[in-house]
Amino acid sequence: MRAGFPEFRLGVVLATSFTGTLSERFGEPVERIPVPHRLIDWLTVYGLAVDSCSLEQLDLARELRESVHAAATAAALREPLPADAVRIIGDRSAGGRAAAVLTPDGQRRWRLGASSVEDALSVIAADAVDVISGERDGKLALCASPTCRAAFFDASQSRTRKWCDMNTCGNRQKKARFNAARRGPAGAAD
Repeated sequence: MRAGFPEFRLGVVLATSFTGTLSERFGEPVERIPVPHRLIDWLTVYGLAVDSCSLEQLDLARELRESVHAAATAAALREPLPADAVRIIGDRSAGGRAAAVLTPDGQRRWRLGASSVEDALSVIAADAVDVISGERDGKLALCASPTCRAAFFDASQSRTRKWCDMNTCGNRQKKARFNAARRGPAGAAD
């Protein structure tokens, strides 16, 4: 990965991992795809390598990211899905020419037409449709961190995960509780 940019927060579910390219939405937001080549880097990590990305395509990607986040958040809260988000996800899903292909070792890979960003976005949008519609075994949830509140897909056996990522939000929250317990009750003498 290229130096000078925040690290990607990687997950196993494509659509919700994509929404993690903007984190700490209710604190000090961290934009992980601030420039086109960072979107290329992220797509490459997920097997959706593209040759180039324009500023307009980056804008399309961010619009999709925010639409997936809005729809996933509504689904996690069991609220009606925002109509604009549903339209954008559907438009991006239908707008690509990506094809799922089977590798000799039995894995699914994506073949993008002309290695375009639009094709990669169509794969992400189709994944969002599967996740938000309930086609996968698991549930959408929101991170318990008050500064994060990222939508994530909980496929744990108990479906009781609290944080989008234990290594970031979970550890931060546990450390805060530990430090508060060490300080004792508010107003206690040192």
